[in-house]
Amino acid sequence: MMRSLWTAASGMMTQQTNVDTISNNLANINTTGYKKESAQFKTLLYQTIQQTSTNAEGENKPSGIQVGLGVRNTAIVSQYTQGNLQETGNDYDFAIEGKGFFRVALSDGTIGYTRNGNFTMSVGSTGTTLATAEGYPVLDTAGAPIVLDPNLDASLLEIDELGNLTYPDANGDMQPLNMQISIAQFNNPAGMEKAGGSILKETAASGAARLESEDATLTKGKIHQGYLEGSNVQAVNEMVDLIVAQRAYEMNSKSITAADEMLQQANNLRR
Repeated sequence: MMRSLWTAASGMMTQQTNVDTISNNLANINTTGYKKESAQFKTLLYQTIQQTSTNAEGENKPSGIQVGLGVRNTAIVSQYTQGNLQETGNDYDFAIEGKGFFRVALSDGTIGYTRNGNFTMSVGSTGTTLATAEGYPVLDTAGAPIVLDPNLDASLLEIDELGNLTYPDANGDMQPLNMQISIAQFNNPAGMEKAGGSILKETAASGAARLESEDATLTKGKIHQGYLEGSNVQAVNEMVDLIVAQRAYEMNSKSITAADEMLQQANNLRR
């Protein structure tokens, strides 16, 4: 009975994590570029009660007797499926159609990755920099921040599907600026570290970043100017998952109640 208490308690703890994960999905249903997360589970160790078991006639059964000791969370995995593209009309909003991530320069000198293309133009003394809403500069294929000449009108800037920056000449014809937004892909994007603020970081589990501009084996993504990628969270699915998690939590709670009542009866036994 003590075993059943701890087993049911492990189920309650894992289902609490499951509910927390679902709640985070629902909270970020309108977050640009957010990817749905799901909790993964695995069984704990099994305790062998008998190596072999017998029936009423004393004949050996084909299996022994083992009792499980509960469950635990193994991982919370992000599902990097494509979100819906939402038109905003903002010249500095960009959405990726594909598997890539925008590269941005973080304040600690490292490179971050994001699917959130809600960018802006940051005006400085050296020029106008394409940056995230938090002020992180967006990097080009050379790994340098995308900075426009102070004499250029940033409102006339256009970016094609491959991320190439163009600007009109005196005749109004669009001319390349020899700058291209850098897009990176990962062999295992689910292994990336979530740094917060829609920023992800490369890890050993994710593998090294593979730049679309340098790796010819990658399927190139498309950049859509004036669009943002919505989250891939489906509210109906999350509500169903929430009900299932709540019911599982409730059943584990009832198991603890039942085990407690059995212990109470055992304690009340008299010779």
